[in-house]
Amino acid sequence: MPKLESVGNAELQEIMPPHVFLLWNKVIDQIDRLYEMDKEWDKGGKQSKYVLRFRRGGKTLVSLFPKENAVGVMVVYGKDERIKFESNRSTFSDEVSDEYDKAHTYHDGKWIMFYLPGEKVLNDLPALLAIKRRPNRKVNTD
Repeated sequence: MPKLESVGNAELQEIMPPHVFLLWNKVIDQIDRLYEMDKEWDKGGKQSKYVLRFRRGGKTLVSLFPKENAVGVMVVYGKDERIKFESNRSTFSDEVSDEYDKAHTYHDGKWIMFYLPGEKVLNDLPALLAIKRRPNRKVNTD
């Protein structure tokens, strides 16, 4: 099945109310500030109508699912990444740790779905992604 070329803002705004659409863009901006990644649209399957994957070198960093009342953020951790998370667990919010604990571990990794709004999840997102891949953009702190 071919991938989707792109999904326009108008289509996304049909799915998400304005406050969720603003959050969607905030998450994308946050990822774009830290990472230079390819963006790949696809059908979202059971999770959503669409999915936006941030990929580089054939590996997915994170997948975003536009939903009616939230933005779904899926991170998949392999064995080494789970060890990193668990050794740094105290640095993450209880909300993030709870979702991590509830997530099922499959043969190919632990699939963790976070839902925004959730300010603590948004604040923890850079550290969650850094476990998978160090940021490859210089962040301007000015």
